[in-house]
Amino acid sequence: MKSNGRIHGKLAIVALFLVAAGLSAREYETAVVVFGLDRPTGITVLGTETLYFTQLPTPGVPGSMGGTNTVNRIVLGAHEIETLTMGEPEPTNLALAPDGTLYWTCKSANVILERSRSGEVSLFLGGLAKPSGISVGRSGDVYFTQVPTPGVSGMMGGMNTVNVSDGTSVQTLSAGEPEPSDIAVAKDGTAYWTCKTANVILRRTPDGTVSLLLGGLDSPVGIALDHQGRKLYFTEVPTPGVSSGMGGRNKVNELDLETMALSIVDFGDPEPTDVAVGRNGHIYWTCSSAGVIVEATPIPGSD
Repeated sequence: MKSNGRIHGKLAIVALFLVAAGLSAREYETAVVVFGLDRPTGITVLGTETLYFTQLPTPGVPGSMGGTNTVNRIVLGAHEIETLTMGEPEPTNLALAPDGTLYWTCKSANVILERSRSGEVSLFLGGLAKPSGISVGRSGDVYFTQVPTPGVSGMMGGMNTVNVSDGTSVQTLSAGEPEPSDIAVAKDGTAYWTCKTANVILRRTPDGTVSLLLGGLDSPVGIALDHQGRKLYFTEVPTPGVSSGMGGRNKVNELDLETMALSIVDFGDPEPTDVAVGRNGHIYWTCSSAGVIVEATPIPGSD
């Protein structure tokens, strides 16, 4: 099924992952909820059942040159996937503002685009340097990462940054990380981002203090917060395209920010790229190489 095709029936449960005692406070039931996609990448959720996501079958290739990359929307349980835009060379990650505006980074075009609730698409920021992760704060400011020199730290000449913008000016919040991949922002303005090649998650508090939140990870990529800002979810993709049955080590994780307890939500997905959380606590992630979106639902009573 391509982006304008049909979902094959209702939710299909493909696996039940019971996380070992001592590693997780909860158990999850996982289900594939969208099938037949073409390199799904970024994802965000509106409410509990409306998913926005990008597809990148031809990264870096604009529509005028034959590119077929899209930004999409689907209401879970519906049959049709709606294509919101087609033709951008690399729509990567997405974020929703409180007013319903949808933003996404277009990495190879060096821009951030926005789509209003009425469906008008326009430029939010241009002249960027490989924008990647994106999130929107409570005030509507847009936080994003730029990765023009992936894997190269500031000490080695890297120019990667973490930024925030109101659409007029751009402020640099952090610089020097080798690969700030994706970012999530809490209601109080605390920002969290994955640094893929450094194998860490960093945190910046509203007073400007940047510190290590988690280290010793394995190629962390996507990141998201739950609605209450109490739990942080992130993916690790050290073996992209390789399932656990073939030796893959990819994971989706949950971190309780109050207790710092780390849980495994899913182990074995071939490429869990980006992650998002609905208001009901359901977790969604794109699996790029499998061409699907997966939902993880906490099993009642497993806390």
